[in-house]
Amino acid sequence: MRIRIVDAFTDRPFAGNPAGVLILQPGPFPDDDWLQRVAKEVNLSETAFAHPLPPGGAADWALRWFTPATEVDMCGHATLATAHVLHTTGLATGAIRFAARCGVLGATADDDGAVTLDFPTSSLTPVTIPDGVAAALGATPLSVHDTAEHIGDLLVELADERTVRELSPDLPSLAALSRRGIVVTAAAEDPAGGYDFVSRGFFPGVGIDEDPVTGSAHTALAPFWSARLGRAELTGLQGSARTGLVRTSLRGDRTLLTGHAVTVIDGELLAAP
Repeated sequence: MRIRIVDAFTDRPFAGNPAGVLILQPGPFPDDDWLQRVAKEVNLSETAFAHPLPPGGAADWALRWFTPATEVDMCGHATLATAHVLHTTGLATGAIRFAARCGVLGATADDDGAVTLDFPTSSLTPVTIPDGVAAALGATPLSVHDTAEHIGDLLVELADERTVRELSPDLPSLAALSRRGIVVTAAAEDPAGGYDFVSRGFFPGVGIDEDPVTGSAHTALAPFWSARLGRAELTGLQGSARTGLVRTSLRGDRTLLTGHAVTVIDGELLAAP
Protein backbone atom coordinates (compact mmCIF):
# COMPACT_ATOMS: atom_id res chain seq x y z
CA MET A 1 0.00 0.00 0.00
CA ARG A 2 1.53 3.30 -1.10
CA ILE A 3 1.78 6.23 1.27
CA ARG A 4 2.76 9.70 0.13
CA ILE A 5 3.78 12.80 2.03
CA VAL A 6 2.61 15.95 0.27
CA ASP A 7 3.44 19.55 1.18
CA ALA A 8 0.24 21.54 0.61
CA PHE A 9 -0.36 25.26 0.06
CA THR A 10 3.16 25.68 -1.29
CA ASP A 11 4.97 25.22 -4.60
CA ARG A 12 8.26 24.08 -3.06
CA PRO A 13 9.31 21.18 -0.83
CA PHE A 14 9.66 21.58 2.94
CA ALA A 15 7.21 24.47 3.15
CA GLY A 16 3.44 24.68 3.51
CA ASN A 17 1.69 21.95 5.48
CA PRO A 18 2.70 18.29 5.06
CA ALA A 19 -0.04 15.65 4.93
CA GLY A 20 0.05 11.89 4.67
CA VAL A 21 -2.12 10.47 1.86
CA LEU A 22 -3.20 6.84 1.51
CA ILE A 23 -5.32 5.79 -1.48
CA LEU A 24 -7.23 2.66 -0.49
CA GLN A 25 -8.94 -0.03 -2.53
CA PRO A 26 -12.71 0.20 -3.21
CA GLY A 27 -14.90 -0.90 -0.33
CA PRO A 28 -15.39 0.17 3.28
CA PHE A 29 -12.68 1.93 5.22
CA PRO A 30 -10.44 -0.23 7.43
CA ASP A 31 -11.16 -0.25 11.15
CA ASP A 32 -10.92 3.14 12.83
CA ASP A 33 -8.24 1.80 15.18
CA TRP A 34 -5.96 1.00 12.23
CA LEU A 35 -6.58 4.40 10.62
CA GLN A 36 -5.72 6.14 13.88
CA ARG A 37 -2.58 4.05 14.37
CA VAL A 38 -1.36 4.93 10.89
CA ALA A 39 -2.00 8.64 11.51
CA LYS A 40 -0.13 8.44 14.79
CA GLU A 41 2.78 6.69 13.07
CA VAL A 42 2.90 9.26 10.27
CA ASN A 43 2.72 11.94 12.99
CA LEU A 44 1.74 14.88 10.81
CA SER A 45 -1.07 17.30 11.53
CA GLU A 46 -3.36 15.19 9.31
CA THR A 47 -3.25 11.95 7.38
CA ALA A 48 -5.91 11.50 4.69
CA PHE A 49 -7.49 8.20 3.69
CA ALA A 50 -9.50 7.97 0.48
CA HIS A 51 -11.17 5.19 -1.51
CA PRO A 52 -13.17 5.31 -4.76
CA LEU A 53 -16.97 5.18 -4.68
CA PRO A 54 -19.27 3.47 -7.21
CA PRO A 55 -20.03 5.66 -10.25
CA GLY A 56 -23.27 7.60 -10.47
CA GLY A 57 -23.42 8.83 -6.89
CA ALA A 58 -23.12 12.27 -5.34
CA ALA A 59 -19.35 11.85 -4.87
CA ASP A 60 -16.43 10.09 -6.54
CA TRP A 61 -14.25 9.37 -3.51
CA ALA A 62 -14.81 8.86 0.21
CA LEU A 63 -12.37 10.86 2.34
CA ARG A 64 -11.45 10.90 6.03
CA TRP A 65 -8.77 12.76 7.98
CA PHE A 66 -6.99 11.86 11.22
CA THR A 67 -4.59 13.83 13.37
CA PRO A 68 -2.15 11.80 15.51
CA ALA A 69 -4.82 11.94 18.25
CA THR A 70 -8.30 11.95 16.67
CA GLU A 71 -10.48 12.11 13.56
CA VAL A 72 -11.53 15.58 12.38
CA ASP A 73 -14.62 16.79 10.52
CA MET A 74 -12.86 19.01 7.98
CA CYS A 75 -9.31 19.48 6.73
CA GLY A 76 -8.26 21.70 3.85
CA HIS A 77 -4.58 20.94 3.37
CA ALA A 78 -4.99 17.15 3.43
CA THR A 79 -7.87 17.43 0.93
CA LEU A 80 -5.65 19.48 -1.37
CA ALA A 81 -2.88 16.90 -0.90
CA THR A 82 -5.27 14.05 -1.76
CA ALA A 83 -6.52 15.80 -4.89
CA HIS A 84 -2.90 16.46 -5.90
CA VAL A 85 -2.07 12.75 -5.56
CA LEU A 86 -5.15 11.66 -7.52
CA HIS A 87 -4.37 14.06 -10.35
CA THR A 88 -0.61 13.46 -10.54
CA THR A 89 -1.04 9.66 -10.51
CA GLY A 90 -3.80 9.68 -13.12
CA LEU A 91 -6.38 8.19 -10.76
CA ALA A 92 -8.66 11.19 -11.38
CA THR A 93 -9.06 13.89 -13.98
CA GLY A 94 -11.12 17.06 -13.98
CA ALA A 95 -13.27 17.92 -10.98
CA ILE A 96 -13.26 15.53 -8.01
CA ARG A 97 -16.10 15.21 -5.49
CA PHE A 98 -15.19 13.94 -2.03
CA ALA A 99 -17.76 12.55 0.42
CA ALA A 100 -16.63 13.61 3.91
CA ARG A 101 -18.08 14.10 7.38
CA CYS A 102 -18.73 17.77 6.58
CA GLY A 103 -20.55 17.03 3.30
CA VAL A 104 -19.47 16.85 -0.34
CA LEU A 105 -16.29 18.80 -1.10
CA GLY A 106 -15.00 19.69 -4.56
CA ALA A 107 -11.45 19.84 -5.91
CA THR A 108 -10.42 21.03 -9.37
CA ALA A 109 -6.92 21.14 -10.85
CA ASP A 110 -6.13 24.51 -12.41
CA ASP A 111 -4.04 25.05 -15.56
CA ASP A 112 -1.05 26.25 -13.53
CA GLY A 113 -0.97 23.08 -11.42
CA ALA A 114 -2.75 24.58 -8.44
CA VAL A 115 -5.81 22.92 -6.91
CA THR A 116 -8.99 24.80 -6.02
CA LEU A 117 -11.10 23.36 -3.22
CA ASP A 118 -14.84 24.04 -2.84
CA PHE A 119 -15.68 24.07 0.88
CA PRO A 120 -18.65 25.29 2.94
CA THR A 121 -18.25 28.83 4.25
CA SER A 122 -18.02 28.99 8.01
CA SER A 123 -20.49 31.10 9.92
CA LEU A 124 -19.06 33.66 12.32
CA THR A 125 -20.72 34.52 15.61
CA PRO A 126 -19.22 37.41 17.62
CA VAL A 127 -18.64 36.44 21.25
CA THR A 128 -17.24 38.14 24.31
CA ILE A 129 -13.63 37.24 24.99
CA PRO A 130 -13.80 33.89 26.84
CA ASP A 131 -12.11 33.65 30.20
CA GLY A 132 -8.49 32.63 29.87
CA VAL A 133 -8.05 33.35 26.15
CA ALA A 134 -6.05 36.57 26.48
CA ALA A 135 -3.83 35.07 29.18
CA ALA A 136 -3.24 31.88 27.20
CA LEU A 137 -2.35 33.83 24.07
CA GLY A 138 -0.31 36.48 25.81
CA ALA A 139 -2.08 39.14 23.74
CA THR A 140 -5.28 41.17 23.97
CA PRO A 141 -7.86 40.32 21.28
CA LEU A 142 -9.58 43.06 19.32
CA SER A 143 -12.48 40.71 18.55
CA VAL A 144 -13.39 37.05 18.96
CA HIS A 145 -15.73 34.99 16.77
CA ASP A 146 -17.05 31.46 17.18
CA THR A 147 -16.98 29.39 13.99
CA ALA A 148 -19.30 26.76 12.55
CA GLU A 149 -19.80 23.23 13.82
CA HIS A 150 -17.40 21.50 11.40
CA ILE A 151 -14.56 23.76 12.47
CA GLY A 152 -15.31 24.68 16.06
CA ASP A 153 -12.44 27.13 16.43
CA LEU A 154 -12.25 30.54 18.00
CA LEU A 155 -11.18 33.17 15.47
CA VAL A 156 -9.26 35.84 17.34
CA GLU A 157 -8.36 39.18 15.76
CA LEU A 158 -5.15 40.72 17.09
CA ALA A 159 -3.76 44.23 16.82
CA ASP A 160 -1.32 43.79 13.94
CA GLU A 161 0.77 41.37 11.89
CA ARG A 162 3.78 41.67 14.18
CA THR A 163 1.70 40.55 17.16
CA VAL A 164 0.50 37.49 15.24
CA ARG A 165 3.98 36.55 14.08
CA GLU A 166 5.63 37.00 17.49
CA LEU A 167 2.91 35.22 19.48
CA SER A 168 4.14 32.52 21.86
CA PRO A 169 1.01 31.12 23.50
CA ASP A 170 0.67 28.91 26.55
CA LEU A 171 -0.32 25.71 24.75
CA PRO A 172 -1.55 23.71 27.79
CA SER A 173 -3.84 26.61 28.66
CA LEU A 174 -5.15 26.72 25.07
CA ALA A 175 -5.80 22.97 25.18
CA ALA A 176 -7.88 23.46 28.32
CA LEU A 177 -10.30 25.78 26.49
CA SER A 178 -12.21 22.77 25.05
CA ARG A 179 -11.98 23.99 21.47
CA ARG A 180 -10.58 22.33 18.37
CA GLY A 181 -8.26 25.28 18.21
CA ILE A 182 -7.54 28.99 18.23
CA VAL A 183 -6.88 30.86 14.99
CA VAL A 184 -5.31 34.29 15.37
CA THR A 185 -5.30 36.83 12.58
CA ALA A 186 -4.49 40.42 11.63
CA ALA A 187 -4.42 42.54 8.50
CA ALA A 188 -1.25 42.47 6.41
CA GLU A 189 1.24 45.13 7.45
CA ASP A 190 2.15 45.85 3.81
CA PRO A 191 -0.84 45.62 1.41
CA ALA A 192 1.63 45.33 -1.48
CA GLY A 193 3.40 42.34 0.06
CA GLY A 194 1.45 39.68 -1.84
CA TYR A 195 -1.13 38.82 0.84
CA ASP A 196 -4.05 40.58 2.49
CA PHE A 197 -4.06 39.07 5.98
CA VAL A 198 -1.89 36.86 8.16
CA SER A 199 -2.92 34.08 10.52
CA ARG A 200 -1.60 31.31 12.74
CA GLY A 201 -3.45 28.26 14.09
CA PHE A 202 -2.96 26.42 17.38
CA PHE A 203 -4.71 23.08 18.00
CA PRO A 204 -3.12 21.41 21.04
CA GLY A 205 -6.45 19.81 22.04
CA VAL A 206 -6.29 17.52 18.98
CA GLY A 207 -2.56 16.84 19.12
CA ILE A 208 -1.30 19.74 16.96
CA ASP A 209 0.55 22.46 18.83
CA GLU A 210 0.77 24.74 15.78
CA ASP A 211 -0.59 23.83 12.36
CA PRO A 212 1.68 25.06 9.55
CA VAL A 213 -1.17 26.01 7.16
CA THR A 214 -4.83 25.46 8.06
CA GLY A 215 -7.05 25.33 4.98
CA SER A 216 -10.28 24.82 6.92
CA ALA A 217 -9.64 27.96 8.99
CA HIS A 218 -9.70 29.98 5.79
CA THR A 219 -13.40 29.16 5.36
CA ALA A 220 -13.81 31.50 8.35
CA LEU A 221 -10.95 33.88 7.54
CA ALA A 222 -12.37 34.51 4.05
CA PRO A 223 -15.73 35.95 5.18
CA PHE A 224 -14.09 37.72 8.13
CA TRP A 225 -11.61 39.64 5.97
CA SER A 226 -13.86 40.00 2.91
CA ALA A 227 -16.32 41.94 5.08
CA ARG A 228 -13.54 44.23 6.31
CA LEU A 229 -11.63 44.70 3.07
CA GLY A 230 -14.61 44.79 0.71
CA ARG A 231 -13.28 42.14 -1.69
CA ALA A 232 -14.34 38.55 -2.35
CA GLU A 233 -10.91 37.51 -3.67
CA LEU A 234 -8.12 37.55 -1.08
CA THR A 235 -4.82 35.88 -0.25
CA GLY A 236 -3.93 34.75 3.25
CA LEU A 237 -0.45 34.03 4.58
CA GLN A 238 -0.21 31.59 7.46
CA GLY A 239 2.77 32.81 9.43
CA SER A 240 4.08 29.53 10.83
CA ALA A 241 7.73 28.58 10.58
CA ARG A 242 7.01 26.76 7.27
CA THR A 243 4.55 29.40 5.97
CA GLY A 244 2.04 28.94 3.17
CA LEU A 245 -0.32 30.92 0.96
CA VAL A 246 -4.05 30.29 0.56
CA ARG A 247 -6.01 32.16 -2.10
CA THR A 248 -9.64 32.54 -1.05
CA SER A 249 -12.74 33.38 -3.05
CA LEU A 250 -15.95 33.95 -1.13
CA ARG A 251 -19.03 32.62 -2.98
CA GLY A 252 -21.85 33.01 -0.47
CA ASP A 253 -22.27 29.74 1.42
CA ARG A 254 -19.21 28.26 -0.33
CA THR A 255 -15.57 29.33 -0.14
CA LEU A 256 -12.96 28.42 -2.75
CA LEU A 257 -9.47 27.73 -1.43
CA THR A 258 -6.61 27.60 -3.95
CA GLY A 259 -3.04 26.46 -3.47
CA HIS A 260 -0.24 24.36 -4.91
CA ALA A 261 1.14 21.08 -3.58
CA VAL A 262 4.37 19.10 -3.91
CA THR A 263 4.88 15.37 -3.27
CA VAL A 264 8.06 14.95 -1.21
CA ILE A 265 7.92 11.25 -0.19
CA ASP A 266 6.45 8.27 -2.05
CA GLY A 267 6.83 5.02 -0.16
CA GLU A 268 5.30 1.73 0.90
CA LEU A 269 3.22 1.10 4.02
CA LEU A 270 3.99 -2.46 5.08
CA ALA A 271 1.54 -2.72 7.99
CA ALA A 272 -1.61 -3.55 6.01
CA PRO A 273 -5.01 -3.45 7.75
